[in-house]
Amino acid sequence: MSESTRRRRTIARHGQLRTPGPVSQLLQFIAIGLAVVLVSGVSVAAYIAYDFSSTVAANAVDLDGQEAVPPNIGEYEGGFNLVLAGVDTCEEDYAALFGERCSGSDSEGSLNDVNLLVHVSEEPRRITVVSFPRDLMIPIPECTDDEGNVHSAMSKQPLNVAYTDGGLNCVVQTISQLSGQEVQFAASVTFGGVIEITNAIGGVDVCLANPIRDRYTGLDLAAGNHTVEGLQALQFLRTRHGVGDGSDLGRIGNQQQYMSSLARKLISGEVLGNVPVMLKLANTALSNLETSTSLANNPMTIVQIALAVKEIPFEDIVFVQYPTGADYADPNKVVPNTEAAAALWDAIEANAQLQITHENTSNDGVVVEEPTAPAEEPTEEVTPDPTATPDNVVALPNTIKGNSAAQQTCSNGNVR
Repeated sequence: MSESTRRRRTIARHGQLRTPGPVSQLLQFIAIGLAVVLVSGVSVAAYIAYDFSSTVAANAVDLDGQEAVPPNIGEYEGGFNLVLAGVDTCEEDYAALFGERCSGSDSEGSLNDVNLLVHVSEEPRRITVVSFPRDLMIPIPECTDDEGNVHSAMSKQPLNVAYTDGGLNCVVQTISQLSGQEVQFAASVTFGGVIEITNAIGGVDVCLANPIRDRYTGLDLAAGNHTVEGLQALQFLRTRHGVGDGSDLGRIGNQQQYMSSLARKLISGEVLGNVPVMLKLANTALSNLETSTSLANNPMTIVQIALAVKEIPFEDIVFVQYPTGADYADPNKVVPNTEAAAALWDAIEANAQLQITHENTSNDGVVVEEPTAPAEEPTEEVTPDPTATPDNVVALPNTIKGNSAAQQTCSNGNVR
């Protein structure tokens, strides 16, 4: 292992350990959400992108092997991919909010504790967001950091050391190698970035089936519906002990509930129809993101992404957890379930509508809230055609957890 990777010891956080978990998967929709928001008017979007492009470009990262970005998003055959990473950097303005994580022995370095691959397909457009657990034990390729230092490849390490080893580019190369997917765009965000962006959005509505009281993050919420923003939103997204079985896998499900609600809010008139909110969100997001040069060099790329995704129905926006199995060498880590993962990538390549077959248990971070059907007037009975099935629908293996943005879930909270 390289010297920079050894600077901060990564600890197993699947079990009941004291180190609080990191930021959430708000991240995956920062780029897509921002794009959707910008689409309320292409001219406005172009102005915003141009106005803030210098901020983004200043922190832009080159991706190894990145081909030239075509002038139109539609030219990507099979769609395109965006990696979004959440890093637990202790920024000076926010460090006091995170206790020992930013002041104790665990305060050195930055880990990519949230890792998302956002796939936007070709027509018909669908979005699939794949969440990779931070404790997934996989090979890390050779990476070069921002100072030009080369870090040797590692055969089996937690995914969340990739950022420490070689920054955003290393996270992208690691996920690309694991998934077999070419990545065209990338971005990362910090604790402080999540706080500022959720403030700009004006909060996100979340549902709790049970109370959450997590002394590790400071989150204390009663059962029911809440609007969370700022620090409280970050606490909600970071909570691990407060949902399901207290593992990082349970937390991912809880984060996906948040992101589904966020997607619905961004696409609603509550954001798209509110120009001041739109401008504030665009300014805040672009000021708090580290992006790939493929996003930073051409401001209109964000507009193109927005135009590509703005009409996608909620049932075709699907969040899934990358399938895993137990790592028998370490009960606090997980390893890839390659058979289930192959089924997922095949379905994505076929641009199929994905159906989640996993049934949540008490160990999962969320429970499914069944919709209450409104009373309807009696109508003439129609006999369904038993042979009729939707075109190009794939039922994923039941080892793959997730939900669509059309499905309402609630946090499976507990008190710890």
